[in-house]
Amino acid sequence: MIGEKGKLLYTVYRALTYGLSPFLYIHLRFRVLRGVEHPVRWPERLGHASTLRPPGHLIWFHTASLGEGMAAIPVIKRCMEEKPDCAILMTSTTASAFIPNFSLITHYKSNFWTLKHHCQFEIITTRLPIGVIYQCIPKANSCMTSVDGTLGASTAQFAPLDIPAAINAFLGYWKPNAIMLMEGELWPNLILGASRNGIALALLNARMSAKSFSRWSRPILLPLISFMLSKFSVIIPLSTMQGIHFQLLQAPPYVINFSGDLKYAVEEFDISKRGVQGIEELKVQLAHRRVWMVSSIHRGEEEVVLGVHKVLMRMYPDMVTIIVPRYPQHGREIAIELQKQGLSVALRSRDEKLVSGTSIYVVDTLGELRHFYTLTPIAVIGGSFLPGLTGHNISEAAAAGCAVLTGHHVGHFLDMVLKMQQSNPLSVLQVSAEELVEALSELFSNSEILEVRRLAAKQAFQSLSSGIVANVWNLINFNVLRHALR
Repeated sequence: MIGEKGKLLYTVYRALTYGLSPFLYIHLRFRVLRGVEHPVRWPERLGHASTLRPPGHLIWFHTASLGEGMAAIPVIKRCMEEKPDCAILMTSTTASAFIPNFSLITHYKSNFWTLKHHCQFEIITTRLPIGVIYQCIPKANSCMTSVDGTLGASTAQFAPLDIPAAINAFLGYWKPNAIMLMEGELWPNLILGASRNGIALALLNARMSAKSFSRWSRPILLPLISFMLSKFSVIIPLSTMQGIHFQLLQAPPYVINFSGDLKYAVEEFDISKRGVQGIEELKVQLAHRRVWMVSSIHRGEEEVVLGVHKVLMRMYPDMVTIIVPRYPQHGREIAIELQKQGLSVALRSRDEKLVSGTSIYVVDTLGELRHFYTLTPIAVIGGSFLPGLTGHNISEAAAAGCAVLTGHHVGHFLDMVLKMQQSNPLSVLQVSAEELVEALSELFSNSEILEVRRLAAKQAFQSLSSGIVANVWNLINFNVLRHALR
């Protein structure tokens, strides 16, 4: 009965998206004119490929954001090791999956798209293994020079919009043998179009926000999501609670398997020569000063951070606060406001130094967060101190050996927090905005407590990250690839 209702709802959805296609096309062209879509590659959104498909088997990995893309890379590498004759295609929904080197922000500030596009080139394509399918950009339309002076000419393919014509064109051209969707990328035309074409589907690091779960659970939409989930060969939730959510949405129980959260699969990666030099210079400048860093803060949280900074400065005049906002523009706004107040601020995008009298360093770039964690013994993970926020990944700070603190508004990252605390109770400290001064003061004043918390965080990370990629590979190989690649 639910299956029939699901088919009916999908028929309605497909008809609606078909009818809306002309308006979505106009909207896409308008975004191009506004500079928020790529001026040349926007047809990829309509399913038109910009590079040749190689012969043979092909696996398509689809991600939405930077975090999902980075989580997918270790699995992609394992696939290429185990299936060297199989081509890999990687797509992204948003340009924010690409991150810039610090010198690019001012260089491309006049062209919003070019900056965002080079962002993705810098962070994703330089970390993917050789052989993953990229999209070549004509020099005349996107001449991108890296901070090393070399030309960047390749990037990942953009995913099509979830409209019938775009999905049909994309699948018809690429003909993937299997599709690996990351986290919450549940698009009806994509999923059911792939199933209709006999393409195997897997959902990796599967998760659903509380809002999305509530929406899909409504009686009118439950048959559709149940119908969609029935088409997957394997669903690998990032936590037990997420697995329960998918069961309540009537995913077949036999396709739900657990492996751990892929965001624990933190890999070392290289940055540019100039980036390395900048990090090393900062290490020297910070060598004899107390340091703490707050990362991924959202708007409004800067008031919490700056309030804490002012209190701590009275106690520790040699202290430096490193602020890494979620979005670079927010960082520049913070710096301007602080300068208006007469404070000395160093800005990463301008390669400014931490001179005497400068106690705030603002990182208004993306893609360098993991390296900045190596500069500080204490990491406070933002996006968690105000109601309505949903936290951020704490595993990168733990992997770097920082003492990890975060707020109470952590969304689905609560599972990560609890698992680390279960592994070692001292690995993560959750505090309110009001408790942050006391917590940081204790760490600054007691080196033994600081070292215990740093060690606890690293040990918890190592315990939880062990074997995750191998587990995921075994599940997709057994449930998907051994059938799809025959």
